[in-house]
Amino acid sequence: MLPVAMREEFIRLAAEAARKLYPSLQNNPDYTSIVNERHYRRIEQYIEEARARGMRVVDLAPTSEVLEQNKRKLPPILVIEPNDDLAVMREEIFGPVLPIKTYSRVDEAIEYVNRHSRPLALYYFGNNARERREVLQRTISGGASVNETLMHALVEELPFGGIGASGIGAYHGRIGFQTFSHRKGVFLRSRLNFLWLLRPPFAR
Repeated sequence: MLPVAMREEFIRLAAEAARKLYPSLQNNPDYTSIVNERHYRRIEQYIEEARARGMRVVDLAPTSEVLEQNKRKLPPILVIEPNDDLAVMREEIFGPVLPIKTYSRVDEAIEYVNRHSRPLALYYFGNNARERREVLQRTISGGASVNETLMHALVEELPFGGIGASGIGAYHGRIGFQTFSHRKGVFLRSRLNFLWLLRPPFAR
């Protein structure tokens, strides 16, 4: 999500970044193909559903080159203000498609996150310390990164895992050892035994 006033600038800057990072897509070894045909078709269906439903779909392809289907490459795509019932908003994408939702006040973004299933990760971008604190304190997620993405998953000392629908438990470092270890409880009764006090008959 981003402030509504920044939406058009974000789209422009995203297109510039795509052109700079990937001058071409078709034979560019730095631009990844979709893992297999099934997932290629799945992501295509997400995009087509959004178009069919009247959503604004922005193609960030750096050139007008026609991508060969057998290479399973899709251009970077933005889906602007998608409805929450679209597949692109309900399913994990694992492809170059980014849904863009906007807000007028940060409270709206916080409320939106809290109305939905707990996310595996939350990424906050901004330099407003008060706003950052509000977002991190008033939302629940498996993990979070500030002004970065994915890096929290690479820090061995930070627990990495989901919460609620996004998963249970975490791993990395000591907490990973605890997660994947079984603590077996063993009760050993001492020779000095008062447990008979807990057993009937009680009127003694």
